[in-house]
Amino acid sequence: MDVCRDRFAELSAAIAGRFPRVEPRRHATAFLRALMAGLPQANCWTLAEHAGYRSPDAFQHLRAQSVWDHDGVRDDLRTLVVDRLGRDGAVLVLDETGDVKKGIHTVGVQRQYTGTAGRIENAQVAVYAVWAGRCGAAFVDRELYVPKSWTADPARCAAAGLPADLVFATKPALALRIVQRTVAAGAVPGFVAGDEVYGNDPRLRAGLEQFGTSYVLAVASTATVQLATGPVGAAVLATSLPEESWQLRSAGHGSKGQRWYQWAYLRLEETSLAGGERYLLIRRNRTTGELAYYRCWTPTPAALAELVRVAGTRWRVEEAFQTGKGLTALDQHQVRIYTSWCRWTVLAMLAHAFLAVLAAEQPAPAEDIGMIPLTRNEAAHLLAALLFTPTHLNQHRWEWSAWRRRHQLRARDCHYRRQQTRPPAAPPGPRHPSRTGSLKGR
Repeated sequence: MDVCRDRFAELSAAIAGRFPRVEPRRHATAFLRALMAGLPQANCWTLAEHAGYRSPDAFQHLRAQSVWDHDGVRDDLRTLVVDRLGRDGAVLVLDETGDVKKGIHTVGVQRQYTGTAGRIENAQVAVYAVWAGRCGAAFVDRELYVPKSWTADPARCAAAGLPADLVFATKPALALRIVQRTVAAGAVPGFVAGDEVYGNDPRLRAGLEQFGTSYVLAVASTATVQLATGPVGAAVLATSLPEESWQLRSAGHGSKGQRWYQWAYLRLEETSLAGGERYLLIRRNRTTGELAYYRCWTPTPAALAELVRVAGTRWRVEEAFQTGKGLTALDQHQVRIYTSWCRWTVLAMLAHAFLAVLAAEQPAPAEDIGMIPLTRNEAAHLLAALLFTPTHLNQHRWEWSAWRRRHQLRARDCHYRRQQTRPPAAPPGPRHPSRTGSLKGR
């Protein structure tokens, strides 16, 4: 555990310059430790109690009002991940995730589709970027998706602390903004990967080509590509390929071993202002025959094996969402204003990156030992049990119980007073005679 303690001290020192005062820096360090403590529910109350504070005031102030550079911490996070997880063959994976919320005041919330719930829900959606290196993957950036229902209402945006000059941006536009920041910081990935939301957007693809960033982006079966013989639909093209065009290759390790698919790719006769080579990559399931399509661009000719590797790397973002939400409370932010959302997510991503780097830096066990390498989940379990276990006395727990009950009493009294001062609702109007009769007859 001495190695873990030293690594955590290095992490704290890496972001120390983003805090002008020592107090918020100490609170941020305590916040990070509590995020990785394996609490069943993470909010300012539970985190503060675990960290030994007498109330959640310090953490709430850190999240909303304290003066510190959360964008600078995001940049430090990117540097940490890129340097520790490696640049060679790295893929920047773009994807969005939704967090189901109640009410209408949480910044960016509206009824919209979210893959988390698998349906339309009242949710908040954000675009994330994961740096997938050879030895691990971790978050490096994020952008909150603010729907048109918000950007068309300046008063609502101001109440949530959104910038005054905010304009509506699509998810691909937010993704391009993330890539631009990443490339400008000198963290140039080998490839960018994403699903159909991003692959179907021509402006995103053109922007990546202008940055000189290779990509493998999924597209819909209805996509049209240009061959020497003319334009053709991707689905039509796939069915016309001869059987010898397909090659059996693995998309990488999955939870059940190697993920074997049949693949084919074709060079496209499409011009790009940035030059380079454009391809259509097609994946076929060996059992069901289901097809998936990818648009690809590289500044120099690329082999099928390389494009397949990148396409198979996209699943790392799903793994990151699962571990980020399960291990470091990425989705448990109970906040309304934009600054609080930025700060919670960047600290949760930093805690997640610490686990990913810690697992990546541990030497792989010898084959005769009979165990798998250290994972993020196991690292989090060890840290919670051995390094971040609180040693508070029972008196601390009793004081927190009293604080919660006093706070809940004040909240209840305030709620009752608001109900008493609220004007009575208008009585319901008379029923329609025919409708009344029909009800009585039932």
